[in-house]
Amino acid sequence: MADFLIDNPLILSMLFHPRRAVSGGNSGAHDGTLAVAADAALGYRLHYGAEKALIVFFHGNGEVASDYDDLAPLFRECGAALLVLDYRGYGWSTGRPLGSTLLPDAEAAFRALPAALAGHGVPADLPLYVMGRSLGSAPALHLAYTFAQQLRGLILDSAFAHTPSLLAGIGIPRALLQAINDPFANERKIASVQMPTLLIHGEHDTLIPLEHGERLYAASPAAHKTLLRIARAGHNDLLYHGMQAYFAAIKTLLAAV
Repeated sequence: MADFLIDNPLILSMLFHPRRAVSGGNSGAHDGTLAVAADAALGYRLHYGAEKALIVFFHGNGEVASDYDDLAPLFRECGAALLVLDYRGYGWSTGRPLGSTLLPDAEAAFRALPAALAGHGVPADLPLYVMGRSLGSAPALHLAYTFAQQLRGLILDSAFAHTPSLLAGIGIPRALLQAINDPFANERKIASVQMPTLLIHGEHDTLIPLEHGERLYAASPAAHKTLLRIARAGHNDLLYHGMQAYFAAIKTLLAAV
């Protein structure tokens, strides 16, 4: 019961910052939706051009799938197509965002993904990777934990290790946090994820401090794991300070696998 306090209106108002977007805004990409519940579907944008791998991407809490239109070519230069998933209430998704549906939605979307990819001409045997940025680290890590046999690697950008610490950092009163367990359990889950893992974190991130990335790296049992620290970077300017290192690390992970 305590975990459902993650849907407290105050927490939701600070955890999610949904924006709407129009499907079909990028003529070079494929848009669609994945049904995750009887009353909810998640929108996605797929950037694909016969690459040899696919990264399933969960973005930050103030972003939408179309925000990655300019970055998709950089992922593709690394050798991976990019599919960016929105959350409920974001982009052209339906429903409203809830903490309690974040992980179940990710599971349902992943199960629905093969049929959607087939509809866009993506080969069924294309290697899949999962990546999450900031809030998106929770659904990404959950998929790596739940569907380990179907994924080749995990990439986490500015990830958090401990949910109550994250919530405290964005201003949730500690009195409320005392009643909340860790509903996402990133640190516990990564301890069971053996696949090649890349963590990227800004050294001067004040929203989700570098300590979170270090804790996740220490907890990871992966034989192939990397923690890339971006000097001078905060939470939202990693690419400004370290774009070359950022995509070089992703390319290295893809090549190693």
